[in-house]
Formats: sequence, structure tokens, C-alpha cells
Amino acid sequence: MVTTIQISEEMKNKIASFGSKSETYEQILRRIYEMAIKTQLRDFLMSSKDTVTIEEARKEVEKKWPRSK
Repeated sequence: MVTTIQISEEMKNKIASFGSKSETYEQILRRIYEMAIKTQLRDFLMSSKDTVTIEEARKEVEKKWPRSK
């Protein structure tokens, strides 16, 4: 199904600046979307939010599952 979206002439020109003459707006927007998804995934995977150091993780493991001697 094909749909139409309304954007300003300025935005149309900005989108067009990401592509080449042979590319359709669909192709340009698809490529921009795929790059955005990859960036979000990379940012998520590389985030230090809610992470612990290896040393902290080892201490937790030792508390939960102490080695028998």
C-alpha cells in the first residue's frame, strides 16, 4: 500500500541530500531508518547504565555460590 505524508519543502530537501539522483525517497528513508536502528542498538549495547564491573559480579557470585574447600 502506498501512502502520502506531508512535509515541508525544507525537510524534503534535507531528506534528498542523503540520497543520490537514482534513489527514491522510499529508499533514502529506509536507509536512514536502518542506520538509526543500528545506532540505537549500538548505544544500548555499549551503555554502562545498570552494569557492574567484573570484580563486582565476581563478588556477587562468591556470595551466592561460595566455593567449597
